[in-house]
Amino acid sequence: MKKNILIRHAKSAWDNPWLEDHDRPLAQRGLDAAPKMGRKLRKLDVYPDLILSSTALRAKQTAELIAKEIGYPIQDIQFEKGLYHSSASTIMHYIHEQKNDYTTLYIVCHNPGITDLVNKLGYVLDNLPTAGIVCFKSDCKEWNEFLPDNIVFDFYDYPKKGN
Repeated sequence: MKKNILIRHAKSAWDNPWLEDHDRPLAQRGLDAAPKMGRKLRKLDVYPDLILSSTALRAKQTAELIAKEIGYPIQDIQFEKGLYHSSASTIMHYIHEQKNDYTTLYIVCHNPGITDLVNKLGYVLDNLPTAGIVCFKSDCKEWNEFLPDNIVFDFYDYPKKGN
């Protein structure tokens, strides 16, 4: 069984107009939401073998705050420049490249690519909210077989959802 948890970075700060987009940190709302989502993942008992994250500061911070909540070693997070504002097909490329002994993968990245991928995988959303998570699972043995025709939706959650 393979599980892929797609995570949109938490809410970023817009108070410094001089910062490059890549360097925007999390806003206070994001700093509160990311650990909250980590606690939700811990309650669901969904622990990753690998966390992949965009190199953008807001994605890094989101990945690190979630990792802290679930007890994942922060130094083991892999940061991939190619996940910064990536398309759905690029995100799928990263999924397909993973070691087959990994069973659970978290990917932290950005819109619109992450929402596009969620839709292509079969769960229809207008917009994955900041710090939102969507999980898909498959009985496939290899990550390169993790495709829309052999996966099923598992769960969807976001910070403002009441649970």
